[in-house]
Amino acid sequence: MKLRETNIQKLSGEDYDVLILGGGINGAVSAAALAAKGVKVALIDKGDFAGFTSSNSSNLAWGGIKYMENLEFFLVNKLCKSRNHLMKHYPSTVQEIRFFTTIQKGFRMPVFFVFLGTVFYWLIGRFFTQPPRYLTTGKIGKEESVVNTTNAKAGFEYSDCYLYDNDARFVFNFIRTSLNFGCIAANYVESTGAKREGDHWLVDARDTITGKAIKIRSKALINACGPYVDVHNTLTQQNTVHHHVFSKGIHLIVDRITDSKRVLTFFASDGRLFFVIPMGPKTCIGTTDTQVENPETSVTDDDRQFVLDNANSLLNLTTPLTIDSIISERCGVRPLAIEGVGGKADWVKLSRKHAIDANGETKHLSIFGGKLTDCLNVGDEVVDKLKSMGLRIPFPDQKWYGEPHDAVKDEYMHQAKLMALDGLTDPSSSEPLTQRLWRRYGANAMSLLENIRNDPTDATLLIENAEYTRCEIEQAANREMITKLEDFLRRRSKISLVVRRGELKNSKGLMEACLILFGEQAQEKYDEYFADNP
Repeated sequence: MKLRETNIQKLSGEDYDVLILGGGINGAVSAAALAAKGVKVALIDKGDFAGFTSSNSSNLAWGGIKYMENLEFFLVNKLCKSRNHLMKHYPSTVQEIRFFTTIQKGFRMPVFFVFLGTVFYWLIGRFFTQPPRYLTTGKIGKEESVVNTTNAKAGFEYSDCYLYDNDARFVFNFIRTSLNFGCIAANYVESTGAKREGDHWLVDARDTITGKAIKIRSKALINACGPYVDVHNTLTQQNTVHHHVFSKGIHLIVDRITDSKRVLTFFASDGRLFFVIPMGPKTCIGTTDTQVENPETSVTDDDRQFVLDNANSLLNLTTPLTIDSIISERCGVRPLAIEGVGGKADWVKLSRKHAIDANGETKHLSIFGGKLTDCLNVGDEVVDKLKSMGLRIPFPDQKWYGEPHDAVKDEYMHQAKLMALDGLTDPSSSEPLTQRLWRRYGANAMSLLENIRNDPTDATLLIENAEYTRCEIEQAANREMITKLEDFLRRRSKISLVVRRGELKNSKGLMEACLILFGEQAQEKYDEYFADNP
């Protein structure tokens, strides 16, 4: 029996200290923090883990430089500390990257004044990154010839950081950590309602794959449903100080337009930040910020044209980008926490800081807003709030985040070197296999080495134009609760983002991967994916 099915059986068979609703970044870090400290935790998500907002970010973990314009220096200070903390504890995954910013003529502030803001930002960030540089128009053209300097006034370069792989993978690794500490988690399980009886929450849930009803008991309930926090609070009659408003953001993925490893940053035609972000062999371009009324959104023709028009205007491209240039699209809503009901999501004036509303009488938490940069603080705050409500935390000092100790990494690297691991795969890959496996799986990469020792063909790449080996797909099948093909192609990996749909469908290795992931259901899952993603 696979892990998901086993966990679903356990959900209704045991009492839990805490049940978490939602497997995005807020729910994932809450589960990891609590489970590591000895709390008996369960987590469910109505879709896949990181299946909504947490898989549609810009893949950036930054200190909030844009909030400086609104003089939110305390927030910037907090986010810079959080960014530095992430970089320190996840050096393989969260890495410094340079932002190469061009300011157009007529911008609302003098360029040198904005540059001084980056110097102050570096200071607030405790000099943790490389210092900023002022860029003349000549320097911009010389160092980044792809930037159109016709209407440029000047620019600057500064540092923040990004997720080397992707946001959804980063989130799932917290889910994986929570499982290692005993959390019972299951995707595609939806809460349909909950009520407080005595000293327990009784939650009615449903397996959205089979339709089976599930009842879950827990002492405390955490609503980490992301954009749907307000919806579930209505079901449970929770009154909160905060609510959400939504801002839609999209990104377009195209073939790599520059070999630069920097994020090219501009202010778009409407004054909002606009990024050209490296994504391995591809480039991610965006984003938009559009006020929407609910989380159910999609990319519109106007959205696409806005991004394409700005890219073509701001860049020197041999061939202008068109609709046919688009390999894939990302679209999601940012749930922005506000006090009261209503409000307007202004990119400059409304920040993405998180808020946790607590009801001590019913032991209920609601997590609003938030971003990847601040995720470790969310986990710690959740533990503190539940502790203040009287929930027992058996091991309060247990560390719950970070890459394995250097000694573990050194042993892994030594074993991989003795195996000549990097010589077993395609030498043209963008990253050595040894490094890639460690970055993705940490200490769990040890088991992959054992599989490759037993069968060297496990190190071969299975799907064309996608850097995933056979043993990784085998591990995903056994340990990562892959329920639909999209779970693997879009969230455990970023294959569907960087490989065109037609190439993917014609890939000989994809069906073989389906057989590993789904066994007898391989064809059904393959057909389901391409029916949902024509």
